[in-house]
Amino acid sequence: MQINWYPGHMAKAKRLLQEQVTRVDAVIELCDARLPFSSRNPVLNQMLRNKARVLLLNKADLADPAKTKQWMSFFRQRGTECAAVSADKNAREVLKAIERLTKDKVERSAARGMRRTVRVMVVGVPNVGKSTLINRLHGGSVAKVGDRPGVTRANQWIRVGEYLELLDTPGMLWPRLDDPVAAKHLAYISAIRDEVVDTFALSCGLLEELIEISPDTLAQRYHISDLSLRGQALMEAVCRGRGFLMRGGEADLERGCAVVLDEFRDGKLGRVTLETPHITEETKENNREEDTDAQ
Repeated sequence: MQINWYPGHMAKAKRLLQEQVTRVDAVIELCDARLPFSSRNPVLNQMLRNKARVLLLNKADLADPAKTKQWMSFFRQRGTECAAVSADKNAREVLKAIERLTKDKVERSAARGMRRTVRVMVVGVPNVGKSTLINRLHGGSVAKVGDRPGVTRANQWIRVGEYLELLDTPGMLWPRLDDPVAAKHLAYISAIRDEVVDTFALSCGLLEELIEISPDTLAQRYHISDLSLRGQALMEAVCRGRGFLMRGGEADLERGCAVVLDEFRDGKLGRVTLETPHITEETKENNREEDTDAQ
């Protein structure tokens, strides 16, 4: 599925981030633990290469724990500090990561008799939970939160402690989504607005991936007896199983599509991870970085 979507506010977000990156001590990057490859922006990886950074595999409570461990090992073997978190629960672990990242700078300031205010930038693609994390660390609703991309449109400094400030940044995609699998996966988690994709094709694709990964959960949730079904036939079975029928017994495909996407995004289809680390992921990442260099 080809998706070409790079709204103006994302180009602006990139400019703002470039202006601020030299002013921060460290970076927290969030990705979605259900798709740790597709939900990382290679443009960010380049822009932040020289900054102390921790990668948070967020929404880990929705992901397969075994696969999350595989991803953690994958990233750590490549020198990336990381942690699996749920943005609304693991505030203390995130604060400890910030302390580790900025320890040297804080100690150097202390040696000169100064108490340093640590400034940390929070980045990631749309809808991975940046604002939710900041609100949790702050202890109140100071950053806008929504279940759709584009809620945060501008950088916002938020003080979360006497000596800690966080910069909430807009979710940012990269200009060309040439990898059709990555584009599809980003759309699954609503990092790309439903209005610009074919939601029928998207939800059918999601069902086909889920039926390969977790067939029993899908069969139970939607009362599917024939797990060999694919495409529209599979979506029609979902509609029949959940009673999404119109007059004459015709499947209400529009409702079925909406429910499948919503229930996946809300974690109602079980703890599922759609991507597994292996050698081809490294090759893909190198290719994406080369594409970025050419832009």
